[in-house]
Amino acid sequence: MRIEDLMQLQFLGNPLLSWLYAVLAFFCTAIGVRLLLRFLTARLVVLTQRTETRLDDAVVELIRQTKWWTLAIIGVYAATRFLEIPERPGAWIAGAAAVALFLQTGIWLSGMIVVWVESSRQRRMARSPAAATGLYAIGIVGRIVVWSVVLLLILDNLGVDITALVASLGVGGVAVALAVQNILGDLFASFSIIFDKPFVVGDFLAIDKYVGSVEHVGLKTTRLRSLTGEQLVFSNSDLLGSRIQNYGRMKERRVAFEIGVTYQTPRDKLARIPQMLQAAIEQQPHTRFDRSHFKSYGDFSLVFETVYYVDTADYNIYMDIHQAVNLGIHEKFEQAQIEFAYPTQTLFLKRGL
Repeated sequence: MRIEDLMQLQFLGNPLLSWLYAVLAFFCTAIGVRLLLRFLTARLVVLTQRTETRLDDAVVELIRQTKWWTLAIIGVYAATRFLEIPERPGAWIAGAAAVALFLQTGIWLSGMIVVWVESSRQRRMARSPAAATGLYAIGIVGRIVVWSVVLLLILDNLGVDITALVASLGVGGVAVALAVQNILGDLFASFSIIFDKPFVVGDFLAIDKYVGSVEHVGLKTTRLRSLTGEQLVFSNSDLLGSRIQNYGRMKERRVAFEIGVTYQTPRDKLARIPQMLQAAIEQQPHTRFDRSHFKSYGDFSLVFETVYYVDTADYNIYMDIHQAVNLGIHEKFEQAQIEFAYPTQTLFLKRGL
């Protein structure tokens, strides 16, 4: 039999030559494209090791997210272009190819959002933890939007009336919003925290009687780690409704303290005490003296009030400095023979007649 006659043979209503074209189209699409993507990935991986930009890393990640089943379904669709097949199976294959393309597009777009969020978070975490937290929330919303659009496109391609669906979803959305208004309140409060930035991850907060450092800002809750080790969880709406003291934004720490000396202290020594206190403070690094005054006559002491600033918000450094200041004051008072006051009572006894 000649080759020309062989090619004219019919199989399932199509010439053998058409079947050869169809098989070739399938292998070029399903297998050839996959091998080509693997080759490009291997070359790009070598290139990414020589560069510091994140763009080539993102391209490699997106290529890796190309699913084999997408190429297989597209390959079947490409093969049917060379064959005469019944209308209904052809429509099914075309619909499956469209759904596969929509799903793959959703995977690519979702992957692009994840790569962008992660690279932006790593770039901004050092200087702005709040921006990093905001990017995380934006990434979640972006992926929800992407997959919502993909779902609507798939339903529309399958012949579902999405107009009626969207309208019904709108009515149902109102009912759901009323049912989960507390959750939505926390969600919008999280966006307020993210964009208004009253605090960021790492800040030390005091909220009513609770104190701790911010560990995580989520879509519903914010979590703090207390000084005693346990985790404190606040709903975002309750947190924004509270009065928050943010020690993480403290640029310098104001220190005010009082010292009492005995009433028997001579006047010339009383006049020297403010200078002694100032000297004890200025001997320490990271301090800025503000004032020191003989404030009042107390119940059992002469009270001096002193104010100075520590140019760091670190609590441990502040305590080290204040301890050194107290020791310095004690040394100077000891040298000047000035006595610290403490609660005393003097009893006057009168001999009876």
